[in-house]
Amino acid sequence: MEKKYAPFREIISSGTNVEFVGRRKISGLISLILVLSCIAVLFINKSIHGSMLNWTIDFKGGTEIIFDFDTNVSVGTVRDALTNEGFEGIEVSAFDWHDSDGKKTKGIRVRTPEYGVITEKTSQAHSAAFKKAFSDRGIVKISWSGDTLEVRSRKNVTLMEAAEFFKNHGLRLKTGDLAIEETGEIDPATGEYRVQLGFYGLEDRYKEAIERQLKTTKATIIQTYAVGAKAGKQLRDDGIKSLFYTMILIMLYLVYRFDIRYAPGAVIALFHDAILVIGVFAVTWTDFSLTTVAAILTVIGYSVNDTVVVFDRIRENTGRLKDKTFDRVINVSLNETLSRTLLTSLTLFVVTLMMNVLGTGLVRNFAFAMNIGVIVGVYSSVFVASPCVLWIHNQFFIRKNIKH
Repeated sequence: MEKKYAPFREIISSGTNVEFVGRRKISGLISLILVLSCIAVLFINKSIHGSMLNWTIDFKGGTEIIFDFDTNVSVGTVRDALTNEGFEGIEVSAFDWHDSDGKKTKGIRVRTPEYGVITEKTSQAHSAAFKKAFSDRGIVKISWSGDTLEVRSRKNVTLMEAAEFFKNHGLRLKTGDLAIEETGEIDPATGEYRVQLGFYGLEDRYKEAIERQLKTTKATIIQTYAVGAKAGKQLRDDGIKSLFYTMILIMLYLVYRFDIRYAPGAVIALFHDAILVIGVFAVTWTDFSLTTVAAILTVIGYSVNDTVVVFDRIRENTGRLKDKTFDRVINVSLNETLSRTLLTSLTLFVVTLMMNVLGTGLVRNFAFAMNIGVIVGVYSSVFVASPCVLWIHNQFFIRKNIKH
């Protein structure tokens, strides 16, 4: 007995003939308006907020501290407390995080442009003073790394001696169980004493300031993340470069995989996708971090994959449907791949939507970019990349009688 199978259910039934190519002028105008609007928002943000995007510590440098409190404390209360203590240039916002038991907890995030308790200028002054005070110890090298000082000397400098010296210079050295090293260790290769000195950092200053202002409230430091200004600028530049390098490599791949007609359209579509995702981040003033850059690169990868599927069908149909003009071939190809495009895109969108709704922090940041990217990626494959292929074909290939 022949086994019967349930019919395959399609979102888009076969034989559907939606007119995509005929609406290319309208869709092109919509895309142009959206892209120009996104670029305009960047400059509006520059005039209002002082920067085009809500750069995180990754890109602009500084320190980010996450606090938890034993009582209900509002963002405004923490901001006022730090302002009253004389802290400037700070950003205070709500932050959700999960504790070790997986319980969702509401905390407060404080961002400051400061990096480390000691600036480069003061560290040089402290180093010179330290060398002078302990000249009898034969100081060989002093090097700072954030809130940590490494000292190499011919004779040992004890932790308590160093603590007393820095106390007179307004710095608190970690001693006891918090100390990095109690006594200097002899380097067998050089015979020099090496000691690392740790200082109470920015997070401790901010914690003490908040508790001093709120009096009955106790703050707990959950996480601290710091990036130097130079490192942040380098990360931002590298992130921008990675986007452009990706575009170039994709273009070269498409030229090799298909022909020169297809590559420009795909790259224009990728620029379109990247600009729209960045534009949404600009409009919503959402944190723009290294995770966001990773999400945009992922969006580009997804979008080009979807575009290649459409291009491959166009190439197949170009040889199969020789009785049709090239614009009809493109329209047939878009309709044939529409069901596949919607199914794969909907699957990815639902997954990332759940990450966006249920996730926090960097996970939500990544998922938010992916949600926007999936939508604009599907749109660009149909309404940006394919019309560009048709325009290039009409402008250069027909006039030169180049066969397709």
